[in-house]
Amino acid sequence: SSSLRPKYVNHHGRQQKTNVFFLQPTAAALKGAIQLGIGYAVGNLSSKPDRDVLMQDFSMVESVFLPSEGSNLTPAHHYPDFRLKTYAPLAFRYFRELFGIKPDDYLYSMCNEPLIELTNPGASSSWFYLTSDDEFIIKTVQHKEAEFLQKLLPGYYMNLNQNPRTLLPKFYGLYCIQCSGVTVRVVVMNNVLPRAMKMHYKYDLKGSSYKRRASRKERLKSSPTFKDLDFQEMHEGLHFDPDTYSALMKTLQRDCRVLESFKIMDYSLLLGIHVSDRKQLVRANRCDSRKGQKVLYSTALESIQGNAKASEPAADDDTLGGIPAQHKDEKLLIFLGIIDILQSYRFIKKVEHSWKALVHDGDTVSVHRPGFYADRFLKFMGSIVFKKMHPLRGASSKRKKNSFYAVKSASQEFLSPLKEEKSEEKKAQSLDNLDGDCKRKERGGVARFAY
Repeated sequence: SSSLRPKYVNHHGRQQKTNVFFLQPTAAALKGAIQLGIGYAVGNLSSKPDRDVLMQDFSMVESVFLPSEGSNLTPAHHYPDFRLKTYAPLAFRYFRELFGIKPDDYLYSMCNEPLIELTNPGASSSWFYLTSDDEFIIKTVQHKEAEFLQKLLPGYYMNLNQNPRTLLPKFYGLYCIQCSGVTVRVVVMNNVLPRAMKMHYKYDLKGSSYKRRASRKERLKSSPTFKDLDFQEMHEGLHFDPDTYSALMKTLQRDCRVLESFKIMDYSLLLGIHVSDRKQLVRANRCDSRKGQKVLYSTALESIQGNAKASEPAADDDTLGGIPAQHKDEKLLIFLGIIDILQSYRFIKKVEHSWKALVHDGDTVSVHRPGFYADRFLKFMGSIVFKKMHPLRGASSKRKKNSFYAVKSASQEFLSPLKEEKSEEKKAQSLDNLDGDCKRKERGGVARFAY
């Protein structure tokens, strides 16, 4: 984020502010260049014929220079000269088609209106922008994250073909803008929390307890993002009907096993809670263009596994695809998605865990080995955050409140222990049979998950 602000250069011991326009592009200029670059890339791609995605398409990088005065290939513009790199353009075109995103709609969403800047709830230094129609998030990523995403693409392609209904981030494009000495890499993703729906509670959950409480500064915000310990203090768990609970946990299990297979960890569940009994959504924030474009599998309800009833788009648009749930006497709509998956444990996080383990119990540190991390994550979500509503007790909130242990017991079907598998090969073959595998002993778990 510091690259988007004016720089101070030291000349013989004195600090002098550099010329922002000529040497450091403004944030507005970079936003404009990002939109123009993406618009050019998508338009340029439309001239290329459709064909099957080949292995070399995942590692392809296309580069073009866009001078402000224009060229034979590029339009003139009022931003500083910049270079655009488009990563795996044909592969990402396939991903967009898989989710029913037409090129014209994608262009309209990305380029028709100025991007909306969002505050960053996480610990990363990324900047987040939202398209005006509420469909897409544009996130700045580090070089290593962009590199890691490109390496993930073949496996990501395979997973989406097998299972387009997922709570994993849906990546629609990866771009790099080089402008006046500043390099910005951005990834285009699905938007998990619709602006038009008031989120009465927001959580970033990892299943860890170490430093997992919102800071005092965060709590003072108008819409704070709370963490794991805050959730346990503020909620007794979110109750779902049995079918919805099963669908939600099955989806989380499949997604976590995919992340584990890539050695990915330190991801979070972004959870938005709308209390239906409170003031309803304000439609003024919602752009009418969203009605014309509906990205497939994009809502929370569409993203989870389930029967036909659960997977159909909601007829009542007032829910915006939220998953119905209950907390005590309150009716809720839940919006959620797994975020921050571009962390390669092997290269980035190993050192962090080593020093954290010296000062704290290693089992509760959020940066852990991928297998252990996935199991702990699922255990926390399936027993603390999400709970199965007893069908006979759903009508009585008082009895339901007193049936905490019964509900907790019912939820254990997804947390029952399995025999430890002796080989990684067996573990890899278990993708289609994911019920369970979550209640391994946490004490001493690190040693058993070495690879």
